[in-house]
Amino acid sequence: MFRTSPVFGLQRRHGVVASLGVVILLGVSVVGAAGASSTSAVSVATTSTTIGSSTTSTTSTTSTTSTPVGPTGIARSVTQSLKGVAYATVSASETLDLSLPVSDGTTAVPLVILIHGGAFLFGDSTAEDAYVAPLLQRDVAVASLNYRLSGEAIYPVGAQDVKAAVRWLRAHAAEYGLNPEAFGAWGQSAGGWLATMLGATGDQVTLFDDPSLGNADVSSAVQAVVSWYGVSDFTTVDQQFVEAGVCPAFTLAADPDSFESRWLGESVATCSQAASTNLASYAAGAAVLPTWYLAHGDMDCVVPVGQSAELAAGLRAVGADVTFVVVAGAGHADPIFDVTQVQPSIAFLVDALVAGVASSASAALV
Repeated sequence: MFRTSPVFGLQRRHGVVASLGVVILLGVSVVGAAGASSTSAVSVATTSTTIGSSTTSTTSTTSTTSTPVGPTGIARSVTQSLKGVAYATVSASETLDLSLPVSDGTTAVPLVILIHGGAFLFGDSTAEDAYVAPLLQRDVAVASLNYRLSGEAIYPVGAQDVKAAVRWLRAHAAEYGLNPEAFGAWGQSAGGWLATMLGATGDQVTLFDDPSLGNADVSSAVQAVVSWYGVSDFTTVDQQFVEAGVCPAFTLAADPDSFESRWLGESVATCSQAASTNLASYAAGAAVLPTWYLAHGDMDCVVPVGQSAELAAGLRAVGADVTFVVVAGAGHADPIFDVTQVQPSIAFLVDALVAGVASSASAALV
């Protein structure tokens, strides 16, 4: 999955571009739909307080227009940011940052969970900060996760942390004005695997569940998933590189020093748990499957495009709704994703999660 690039999963300069509604754009082959977003000029003032080990930041945002912004049709003027919130207590790594659009207290808002990449080895919750403001402008709350990396704990502990974070967020949904029926996950590379893991497993009991992390009786399912250049099955990575024939001979997944092998704790070729990384294999057992938006470059020499193709085929085989975008000529974490994929990904999440709001009768707060 992770051959040589040190940049994947790091913070990128994402820019929200104009509305995209095309089939072929800037070398991108698209299957699915893209939507538009609304924005407004704002002035911002931020204050922060530290309580214990967590920092709470409150950001006041005053809109210069009276036009309602966002899918709920409720005007928002202030956002709140909570930093370093603990969702479990086993490790100091088990924290999240939560950014909230202001609500009038009568309607809950959707939540997008951002999961950073970094080869399961590095990165933190700030890596995807560029997405937060555009999502808040659409009246979507954002949770950015930290989780235990391979230097601290091997597979599947990081995945168990991510599941625990979703459960914590859902358990505290009423407290923060979140719609518990409208959770989405968005990840890149390693984060894409983790986001897809949430979607494919749903509420099935798997090795990715650790009841000791808390809220074991709360759902860890999500209703929408975005994965950019994500791995989906460690055992097929090397063969897909051979079949594609577009990349030099970098370190392959089966090498004991590969990032996949380091996360597993031994070579992909010999690890008894390697087959359990095949995420499509879980989808058939999920009671309800989310919708997916997958984007992958066809010149990716870190995670082969075959990983997303394999995932899309496996998900569709069990009836999942999947949009799969192949970005022509793009490598791993390629800047072209900034140009062509930010806005469609946000539009996809907003559309999918607004439907969740409607289906749950707007999840009126009590």
